[in-house]
Amino acid sequence: MLKDRRILVTGVTGKAVVPIAAALARDNEVWGQARFTDARDRAAIAALGIRPCAADLGSGDVGDLPADVDYVLHFAWMRAAREALEQAMRVNVEGAGLVLHHCRSAKAALVVSSTAAYLADPDPWHRYREGDPVGPGLTAAAATSPVCKIGLEAMARFSARAHGLPVTIARLNTVLGPHQAFFGKQVTAVLEGREIVLPSDTDTHSPIHSEDMIRQIGPLLDAAGRAPLTVNWCGDDVAISQDTIARIGERAGKAACFTVRSAPGLAGGNISDPEKRRSITGPCLTSFGDGFERLLDEMLDGAPSPLPQRDWAYGSGAQNQIFKGVA
Repeated sequence: MLKDRRILVTGVTGKAVVPIAAALARDNEVWGQARFTDARDRAAIAALGIRPCAADLGSGDVGDLPADVDYVLHFAWMRAAREALEQAMRVNVEGAGLVLHHCRSAKAALVVSSTAAYLADPDPWHRYREGDPVGPGLTAAAATSPVCKIGLEAMARFSARAHGLPVTIARLNTVLGPHQAFFGKQVTAVLEGREIVLPSDTDTHSPIHSEDMIRQIGPLLDAAGRAPLTVNWCGDDVAISQDTIARIGERAGKAACFTVRSAPGLAGGNISDPEKRRSITGPCLTSFGDGFERLLDEMLDGAPSPLPQRDWAYGSGAQNQIFKGVA
């Protein structure tokens, strides 16, 4: 775990990002970037010991971000539909370049991409390895994600060479832990009696718990290079949505309903090969089974999320229907 460092975390209000920034803020000076258009978000982040700093990456105004930081954790991301591709590129690709240029004197940067960067494979048990081809079509979560993630990675690689900034590009898989993340949204859907739409007959994932993400930040930054390291950021276990939804129904005593609606270009599954990451960070310490049962304990008991969570609107009608019950 990092200590006594000055760290900039972009996209700090994101559901997967809040636990990381809050944990780092216990022993470091952490600055959290977001647009902070809602004063309640700013207050919630400040209450965690994080220093809020407002910046709109789409406008290109990053002047209020601290430049003299030890590390940059770039999580900032805009979900968008196809119609908003130009804006998504401006925020997600150009915005990343502006942040890395602004903080080019940092010791290292962790740039968070995702498995959406990989060219989709129809086999649900295919394990995406870092050397696999990139291309569109892996995700149903937001239509612009694949092309923007590839653009983000290209910008990160350019920034490393142009500025001599050591970079790690981490292709994040599904996050476990936050109530508003993927599996928490499954719990909410079952409790509300909504049908969950899945993209394949065997909807596989390689979830990583927030606790392991926090533990792995330091090693991933230490491994950064001016020739950027690209690594899958995933857990060591495989989870299948059909099984997790059934387990939620069993624990909740409710009927768990799902249907499969695939589409051309979608991947059969979302499994990342963890071996390269394991060689850097060691094994994950929170198994999927333990983390998932703990999430169920929290949510089925009606406990509030231990950290503030933004209720995201997704970038496609399909995902809003899946997780929010609205088109």
